[in-house]
Amino acid sequence: MRIATIIYHLAVSCWLGGSVLFTFLLTPILFKSYPRDMAGSIVGALFPGYFQWGLACGAVALICLLLGKSHRKIASGLILSIMLTVTATQAFIIEPRAAELKRQIPSFETTPPDHPLRVQFRKLHGVSAAANLAVIGAGIVLVILSSPSAQKKRLPIDLD
Repeated sequence: MRIATIIYHLAVSCWLGGSVLFTFLLTPILFKSYPRDMAGSIVGALFPGYFQWGLACGAVALICLLLGKSHRKIASGLILSIMLTVTATQAFIIEPRAAELKRQIPSFETTPPDHPLRVQFRKLHGVSAAANLAVIGAGIVLVILSSPSAQKKRLPIDLD
C-alpha cells in the first residue's frame, strides 16, 4: 500500500499548495492589477474550480489514507473530514449565496460599503475567508503529522 501513501501525500500537497497559491498569490495579484469589479469577476469565475479541486484532492487523500499505512490515521482522517466538510460548505452553500449577492450589486466600486447587499456580501466573504484559512491551517497540520520525524516519534506534534 506504499502507492496509496504516496498518492495521499501528493493529494494533500496539491490541495494545500493550490489553496496557498490561490489565496496568497493569485487573488492579491488580480486585485492589484485590475479594477475591483473585474478582479472580483475573475476570482468569482475561478471559485467553482477552486472548490472542486479541493474536494477532489480531499476525497483522493481520504481514500488513500484509509488504504495506506499511517501512524496517525484517525487524527488525519478526522482532519481531512473536517477540511472536506468546510470546503463542501464553501462550494455548495457560501459561494452560491455570495455569487447571487454579487449579481445583485451593480458595482462594488460605486455601491456604498454600507449598502445592505454589500454588508451581507462582506459577512459571507468573511466566513468564507476564515473557512479558507482554516482549511489551509489544517492542511499544514496534515503535512506535519505525516512528516518522517512525527511518524518516527509517534507522539503528538513536536515542533523542535
